[in-house]
Formats: sequence, C-alpha cells, structure tokens
Amino acid sequence: MKRLVLKTLTVAMVTATLGLWGATAHAQDAKERTLKMGLQNPKGHPAVMGAEKFAEIVAAKSGGKLKVSVFPGGTLGNDVQTVSAVQAGIVEMTVLNSGILAAQVKEFAVYDFPFLFANTKEADAVVDGAFGKAMHARLGDKAIVGLAYWELGFRNLTNGKRPINKVEDIAGLKLRVIPNPINIDWVKALDANPTPLAFTELFTALEQKAVDGQENPVSVILANRFAEVQKHLTLTNHQYNPQSVIISKKLWDTLAPTEKQVLQDAAVEAGKYQRQVSREQSASVIDQLKKAGMQVTELPAAEQAKLQAKMKPVIDKHAATVGEATVGELMAELAKLRK
Repeated sequence: MKRLVLKTLTVAMVTATLGLWGATAHAQDAKERTLKMGLQNPKGHPAVMGAEKFAEIVAAKSGGKLKVSVFPGGTLGNDVQTVSAVQAGIVEMTVLNSGILAAQVKEFAVYDFPFLFANTKEADAVVDGAFGKAMHARLGDKAIVGLAYWELGFRNLTNGKRPINKVEDIAGLKLRVIPNPINIDWVKALDANPTPLAFTELFTALEQKAVDGQENPVSVILANRFAEVQKHLTLTNHQYNPQSVIISKKLWDTLAPTEKQVLQDAAVEAGKYQRQVSREQSASVIDQLKKAGMQVTELPAAEQAKLQAKMKPVIDKHAATVGEATVGELMAELAKLRK
C-alpha cells in the first residue's frame, strides 16, 4: 500500500514538475519586449477593452516578458497611417476594420459588402473558419500577419437633419464614409452624397456641419459622443464590420515559436471576450443614446427590403473588382450555414 501511495505521489510530483518546467521554458523563450498597439476608438470602447484584455493575457502567458502598450483614440495616427507603420515595423500592432485592408489586399473589400451577414453567428463562423484564415494569410506578402478577428459590429445611420422613416429620406444627405469605393458607391446608390473622411476627423466635421451624418455601430456612436452633434439615429444594420488584429511581419519573423504562440493564443482568447463585451454593450447602448437626446427610428420591413435592393447592384459591381472566386467562396460558406 505504501509503495502504491509513494508511486502515485511520485507520478503526481513528476507531472507537476513537468508542467512547471513547461511554463518556465515557455516564459524563458520570451525576450523582454514592449509592443505598441494603436487603435482608433477611445478608452471604454469594446475594441479598446479587447486590446487591454489582450495585453493582460500576453503578460500572463509570457511571464511578464512580453508587454503590450495600448494607444487608443488614434494617438498613433489614423488607420491608414497605422497600417503603414505596422508594415514598416514602427508600430507593432493594430486592430482595425478588416475592409480597410483592401488597400493592401483587394479581396478584403468583400468584408465591406452591404447586408453580407444576417447575424453575428454567421459572421463568426465565416471569419473564424477557413475563409477568414485564408484571407489573413494573404497579408503575408504585404508585411502583415493577421492573428485573429474581433468585431466592430453592425453599422447604423445617424444624421443631424431629419428622421429617416423611409429610404427616400436618405437622399441628399452628405454622409461621411470610410474611404473606399464600395462605401462611396452604396451611398451614391441611395442618392446621398458620400464624403470620404478619416475617422479621427469625423467628430469635428459633424460638429462644424461639414457633413450631415455618418454610419457606425451604436457602440462607436456612444463611445465617440456623436449624440452631442447628431440628433437622429436610424437602425439599418446595413453592414457588419469584422476587425482584424494584425502584427508587423518584420517583428513576427524575429519571434521565437513560443512567443508567436503566446500572441496568437492571446488574440483569439481576447477576441472571445471582446465580442462578448461588444454584444452586451449593444443591447444597452440604444437606451443610453436615447437618454443622451437622440431620436431613434427603425425602418419598417418593407423599407429595409428596399434598402437591400438598392444596394444589390453595388455588390454585383464590386464582385468583379474583389474577385469572383473570393466572393464565390464566401457566398458558398454562407449557403452552407443557412441550410
């Protein structure tokens, strides 16, 4: 009996020692590094909360050797500037709308197609699956490594002029859009006037009435205090934005395998937290925006269908630019999910 107990204790001690040795070796392989991570959204936004969680996980998994410094609010530059800095290795990481990466890899514009995903379950399945991974793999030739997808969410329309009760009410509005051809074209399809503008310039443009309105997820509208300069919110859910967590390939190629694993695992783990926060916030944000003075309207089903119909030619037009093969792969994935 004593021998059995002794043997059991010995096995347990060896197992514990191996586990401790593995964790120690894991941390020992990591060098002392501090990575800068730039984001456009302000502190308190789900994307920034995700970045802060990512920093915590990275520190824990690396034994404190890998540190991530989070720079919210566009302090390291707008999205275009930050991506260039990531490619150059000046800024190590960023989190941004995946569609913006179309400037580097044209196929990423598919993520900007209006009414692509019916719900978050579809979006998660596509971006976390083979399609999303293959898209991130395309970034390697552009000095970027894609680690994971987080979310910004479904976009909605605000303006300072009038309530939107039918699609025709959008006509004539001067709307800020993310600077890319698809967003410019869907605004034109609604007979409105698209104004491409960096996000960091948006609040001032709304305040000075240089533009009438903009479109973003409700969490962004709240976090950036757009209720102070916009009266009307229309719940259109016309576009879903996944966000790509990317890291400089110049840095990535210098990392030990264990360091890469730490960052990869942390990006995925923090992403689960980030999506949860994003979705929980969305449920309460509309009430907060109402309390802040915004008038909220929701398009009737018939008007929503009309909105989708007006945007369909935009998808057809840009499918050729993005690449029929890429669009076909994505649509095939969605068809499987909808069976």
